[in-house]
Amino acid sequence: MNFVNFGSLHKRKNANVFYNNFVNLCNKANKSPSAVDVEMGFQKSVVTRWKKNNATPTDANLAKISNYFNVSVDDLKGNEQKEKPTLSNKDERDVARDLESIMADLDKGGALMFDGDPMTDEAKEGIKATMKLGLQAAKQKNKERFIPNKFRKE
Repeated sequence: MNFVNFGSLHKRKNANVFYNNFVNLCNKANKSPSAVDVEMGFQKSVVTRWKKNNATPTDANLAKISNYFNVSVDDLKGNEQKEKPTLSNKDERDVARDLESIMADLDKGGALMFDGDPMTDEAKEGIKATMKLGLQAAKQKNKERFIPNKFRKE
């Protein structure tokens, strides 16, 4: 009876994905993998090792390759990334409503001070812009976390 080592099978599959992605990027650049290898300053045998031994480059070399081709390391490795949920028009309205409510409460509380001086309109706009980013990020994180997969529109 033959047993399959699934751990090594997984490593080989991922290495093949990397090598195939590398070759595809080389083809798009109209260069051979060995020419790219030399341009990046790797040893001549590195590409062959990636192909035949199903090896993957070190993290430093992955970063170098990703910079060379202007792609992410995750794209090189073939990692799929989950798309973050986007904010709907209703979500944007909710953020705007919450932001206006917060700003009104701040204005109602009296003069906003910064180091004992009244806050300028520019500083208020800066605070408003920062709070808007925070509210949008919180809304996105909550959508990601609390909406069950079966109800997500993809």
